[in-house]
Formats: sequence, C-alpha cells, structure tokens
Amino acid sequence: MAKREVDIVIISDVHLGTYGCHAKELLKYLKSIRPKMLILNGDIIDIWQFSKNYWPESHMKVVRRILKFVTEGIPVYYLTGNHDEMLRKFADFNLGTFQLLNKIVLNIDGKKAWIFHGDVFDVTMQHSKWLAKLGAIGYDTLILINSFTNWCLTALGRPKMSFSQKVKAKFKDAVKFINQFEQTAADLAVEKAYSYVICGHIHHAEIREMQSTEQTGSVLYLNSGDWVESLSALEYNDGAWKIFTYQAADFNNDTDDDDTHDTEDLDAKLDVKSLLERFRQEPH
Repeated sequence: MAKREVDIVIISDVHLGTYGCHAKELLKYLKSIRPKMLILNGDIIDIWQFSKNYWPESHMKVVRRILKFVTEGIPVYYLTGNHDEMLRKFADFNLGTFQLLNKIVLNIDGKKAWIFHGDVFDVTMQHSKWLAKLGAIGYDTLILINSFTNWCLTALGRPKMSFSQKVKAKFKDAVKFINQFEQTAADLAVEKAYSYVICGHIHHAEIREMQSTEQTGSVLYLNSGDWVESLSALEYNDGAWKIFTYQAADFNNDTDDDDTHDTEDLDAKLDVKSLLERFRQEPH
C-alpha cells in the first residue's frame, strides 16, 4: 500500500506500557504515512505505570517504527509529558534526527508554532502528583473494563460505548477543566505572539481559533487527542491542519510482513524494558 506523504504529524498520549494503549492501531497508522517531520507530544511511554510484566510485542513494534523514521533521516521530536516526566532530566539529548525536548517552537510556513504537552496547566499535577498518579491508574482500569464491555457489545451486535466520555459529560467540572486548559494555552500563546499553540494531555482532539481572555488577539489552538480512546493525530499538509481519526475499515489490507525485515536486530540494540525500569528506580 502506498504511503501518504504528510508534512508534519503530531501524536500524543499513546501510553505505551498500559492496557488502554491501542498500539496495533497506531502501528498501522504509522506504517501508512511518510511524514517529513514527526512530533511525539508527551506521554508516549507511560513510565508512571510501566511494568516489566506488561510490554506486548505490539508496543515494541511502535517503538521500532518510530526509530525507523529516525534511520530514514526524518526529524523526530520527543517532547516530554507528565507520564514520561522522568525523561525531562535528559532534555536536549539528540541522536541523529532524534531530539528529546520539553517544548519546541517551530517556524511552519512563516508562522510560529508553540508545541508542548500541557501538563504545566494541570493544577493536580502541580500540587497533588500522588492524586494524579492514582487517577491515572483508575483511568487505565476504566479503559480495561470498557474494552471488555465493548467486546461483549460487539459480539451481541450492539454499538460500542465510552465510559470515560460519559463520565466527562456527566461531570461539569471535567468540561470546565478542558475549557480552562484550552483558554490558558490560548492566552499565553497570544501573549507570546504565536500563530499556533499545540498541546496534548487532556485526551481531547481539537482545532479551534480562540480569542484571548482580554480580547487582545487570537491563536489557532490544536490538540492531538490520544491513542487510548479517540485514536487521533494532527496532520499538517499543504498549509492546512486537520485531525486524523483512525477507522479500522481504512486499514483492512495492512500486514506486518516488513517489521522483522526492517529492524531484525533492534531489540539487541535497545532494551526498552530494562531502560524504563531503570528510570522508575532512579530518585526523582
């Protein structure tokens, strides 16, 4: 299958190493594109919840595919998030076309884009990290139960449902948090005279022109969503942004035949599981 040429691809909140991660779907997406630039905007590997007992081959294949982009000379920026915050001590590390950063400002066709994960705006992260980590475990458990429920619903010929979306819709505080998050990002971006502000973190894909609170200007706010529920990415091509949303029907003919051929010795060079376990054990 011919690969789609895309100028810039941004993904976030993949949460590799957790049960909720849709690694197989993400792998199919990554194999379907040839980006000129790939930006991984935080929470790609979930070091918070990482366990040596759960690192499926499908998760390793996603890492291989990303590294394949690097070997092909495609710029890959890994921006740290809260679930992979242990990597922040290694910020500014680079290897070939791969760079590890906390945030980045890019010039995209003459317009400045401010790109970062967004957890800096999360009050829970700043003041009650233990509560945020507990919430992450609860969220992953909810997704796991939701997956089993959807399997049963599909077997019965009934439509799938999203527990977390129902929870967000029921509690006004969740909607209020998302709105405040987006407005805060927009206000700061307008203040800094950026054209785009691009985040992840809240698992809510969005492209929206937003006015600052003081009505002093506007900025295009973008969020790449996640690969736990929405299975979405941001794509920039021919001067325009769009949200890509994974649809299984579009990838029926996908195969894994090239995985072994492309990176047959990668596991020997990069022991990801041992590396992540070391990050978890190091004092913060």
